[in-house]
Amino acid sequence: MKQEPTTHTSTALSAKFAEPVADYLEYLQRERGRSANTLRAYDVDLRNLGQFLQHQSQDPSLKQITVEMLRDWLAQLHEAQVSRTTLARRISAVKNFFAWALKHQLIDTDPALRLAAPKKERRLPHVLQPSQIDRLLSEKTEVTAGAGDSESAAESGPDARSQAVAARDKVIAELLYASGLRISELVALDVGDIDFERRTLKVLGKGNKERVVPFGKPAERVIIAWIRSHRKVLARQEAKGALLVGVRGARLNVRQAREVISKALESLGDTAASGPHALRHTVATHLLDGGADLRAVQEFLGHASLATTQLYTHVSVDRLRQSYRQAHPRA
Repeated sequence: MKQEPTTHTSTALSAKFAEPVADYLEYLQRERGRSANTLRAYDVDLRNLGQFLQHQSQDPSLKQITVEMLRDWLAQLHEAQVSRTTLARRISAVKNFFAWALKHQLIDTDPALRLAAPKKERRLPHVLQPSQIDRLLSEKTEVTAGAGDSESAAESGPDARSQAVAARDKVIAELLYASGLRISELVALDVGDIDFERRTLKVLGKGNKERVVPFGKPAERVIIAWIRSHRKVLARQEAKGALLVGVRGARLNVRQAREVISKALESLGDTAASGPHALRHTVATHLLDGGADLRAVQEFLGHASLATTQLYTHVSVDRLRQSYRQAHPRA
């Protein structure tokens, strides 16, 4: 289900800063088609700068903001030990905002032009071994309900509801590994997005870009079981066509789905992998290990840049090197 993006500009900011930010967010929504998540991230980052300027008792108009002010803001973020990733994202948001302001003649010169983003930390993601995936997705493995659901399920009493929650949670785990979806993409799926004849999903990804993603027979089995026997136990009218439903009857939200997977991974007891993105990392690595073409994996994951997908080739090489050290007599 396509969600309508909304803006969240803080009213605590002065109009001199808040109004152009609101105009910029509207531009990103209407003309660039940015998602609600992207708009929220931009709003948070730009509001952080606006609040810093107000706290410094400067409260300048957009034209009065200088590169020195921006560097003072960055220095404050450094002192607060903000991570490199967050710092890079905030610098990018500010640079894009001022570039837009210059283009629309809201400022005469771009004060963010000379800001340099820190190099991002290149961390290899934790990847599950095939044996761990087998345990995670085994019919014998009980996948627990998310923290937001378990209490309500207990209150409702009947075994049918508990079985429905367990069946839904298996769909979450199977589909994340089968399709490599982002958790936000997973919870946005409608029943109508599934083509059982071709075993594919119609997915609305970042930037409202649509792609078609395949899934396998094990995922097909748990999806069919969920839809035929269990979904109706939980779903109410407000769920509409949602594939995944919470115990209160509405579409399952991202937090609940994330907690389902986090608890399931924690229950394995022998992996540092955590959260749903670990399954996305894992399926990408397993595809490349199995000989899949890099560009096919890029399309599968919905990456805008091939460079993002190439991270997983480093994971595969790292795994190969580790296996070589363990197995080769002259390693």
